[in-house]
Amino acid sequence: MAAETDRHASPDTQATAVYRRLRSDILEGRLSPGIRLKVQELSASYGAGQAPLREALAQLAAEGLARRIEQRGFRVADADPAEFTGLIRTRCLVEAAALRESIARGDAGWEDAVAAAESRLMRLPRSLEAGRFVPNPAWEVAHRTFHAVLLSACEAPPLLAFCQRLREEADRYRALANAVAYPGRDVAVEHAAIAKAALNRDAEGAATLLAQHLGSTGEFVRLALERRAAQASG
Repeated sequence: MAAETDRHASPDTQATAVYRRLRSDILEGRLSPGIRLKVQELSASYGAGQAPLREALAQLAAEGLARRIEQRGFRVADADPAEFTGLIRTRCLVEAAALRESIARGDAGWEDAVAAAESRLMRLPRSLEAGRFVPNPAWEVAHRTFHAVLLSACEAPPLLAFCQRLREEADRYRALANAVAYPGRDVAVEHAAIAKAALNRDAEGAATLLAQHLGSTGEFVRLALERRAAQASG
């Protein structure tokens, strides 16, 4: 039904709809880094015409999530270790600044929102299966909400928008690392520690814990990318 609806929508609406779906599939790892994006196959899978698909792919390429191949279409952007290192470094700097401001300006309503978001995240299983990592969509939503609520009181919309964009860019790398990090990494403990420091108004402690949290993700991404490289060369 969704595919049929997409095909009968206007080209502009189709391009917007398929762009959003492609972007989500790239960021959440359903379309792996480096994979060829064949317009004919995508047209069948996403239920959209080829012209809107090419428009959506061009927009993704402009964002850096896809790469245009000369005379050969598009690929999902590669997972570049150096690029990710810079991304994590930027997130540590920017999100720490936003968190400090949020702690300084947050009121009782913000405290309640942080506590509720952390509690919700704690209650949800990170994986749908115990023996292997299977992403839990509800956990992913709660995870994004927790990090967004932490920063929400900083009262600087452009800064929050930048933090959100960086977080989205990091998501596709994080998707690669989940299978490596699970189940050894206890992210629930990390989230609880960040929330506790924030609610105690310990801005420097919370910022340090947040940077360590992001850095730990970066280390697991590095391991995942090393595995991919070894498999490709083997």
